[in-house]
Amino acid sequence: MAVDLGFAEESSNTAWLSNRYFPSKLGGQPAWLELEVLPTTTQLQCNKCQAQKAFLCQLYAAFEDDFNFHRSIYVFVCRNAGCQEANKAENFTVLRSQLPLKNKFYSEEEPSEDGDPLPAIPSPKKLCAACGCFAPHTCSRCKSVNYCSGGHQRAHWKQHKPNCAAGKPDIVGDTLPAIVFPEYEIVMEPEPAIEAVDKDEEECLAEYAELSASGKTGELKDVSENELDKYFGNAEASEDKAFKEFRKQTAAEPEQIVRYKRSGEPLWISDVESTIGAQLQAMPNCRHCQGSLQFEFQIMPQMLVLLKDDSLDWGVIAVYSCAKSCPIDGYVEEHVVKQDIVAPPADET
Repeated sequence: MAVDLGFAEESSNTAWLSNRYFPSKLGGQPAWLELEVLPTTTQLQCNKCQAQKAFLCQLYAAFEDDFNFHRSIYVFVCRNAGCQEANKAENFTVLRSQLPLKNKFYSEEEPSEDGDPLPAIPSPKKLCAACGCFAPHTCSRCKSVNYCSGGHQRAHWKQHKPNCAAGKPDIVGDTLPAIVFPEYEIVMEPEPAIEAVDKDEEECLAEYAELSASGKTGELKDVSENELDKYFGNAEASEDKAFKEFRKQTAAEPEQIVRYKRSGEPLWISDVESTIGAQLQAMPNCRHCQGSLQFEFQIMPQMLVLLKDDSLDWGVIAVYSCAKSCPIDGYVEEHVVKQDIVAPPADET
């Protein structure tokens, strides 16, 4: 399977990114596919700090069989800096959902894109006013607004307070940047052919050494866009073959935020054995059917530039899903591997 690249594009009307139109998107609130059996608050709770994980992105990626006519993969991440560890992905959760062509939520006809967008297909479940996830809690005063957690209720109180006191329904207001990432459509395009690029390797190595000395090589979010372009486009990364291949493969399209290659191999950013080799050797089976997993897509470090969150950092986020995309009800958790650009301390490898 050829590689498809995902690019972030601002939408003139984010209503086109609702579940009715089966979007691939970054940020905003999740556009739930299956609407009755939503992920529980426990599924989306960080095991380390107990905060609710934030919706990062979703990809619409159908399979060629009857029960996968509609299929979406959702990625969530804990935004607390203290929950991030080098080359460990415990702060991420990836969920898969799918539906057959004939289902109780969506028409068998493709949604029309003529005219103005129609409203989202509503869920019979209550959704959090702050993040859009399943909300088992209700405002104790007005009983009309729901939340997934006390933390999100407190964060939303400033917006809700005037309407709560007046007994009025909430009007959709500004999103909460501490909870919801900026929203973009993810547009997929085939990867172009790779062309050779002549660069001054000695100059690039000197720049890499300078970045390394400043401690930025493992924290791509701290590198300016000009530095980032040089970093990925030119530097040999102290003869790291994986990094050299990474920058070669991404040089033509440096703004790619997703690489999709079902049943292929990830494009790692650093040496595998010294970072996540043991994890790949111990790859688990599908949590639902116990079948094998396969690589499906990866999230690139360039996505960090769009999130406006200094607490997050990664090199590659690789998502592995059930090779059969087995039939499920609701949502099932898939596997994720996070690789950073530096190896962990020797006592952690």
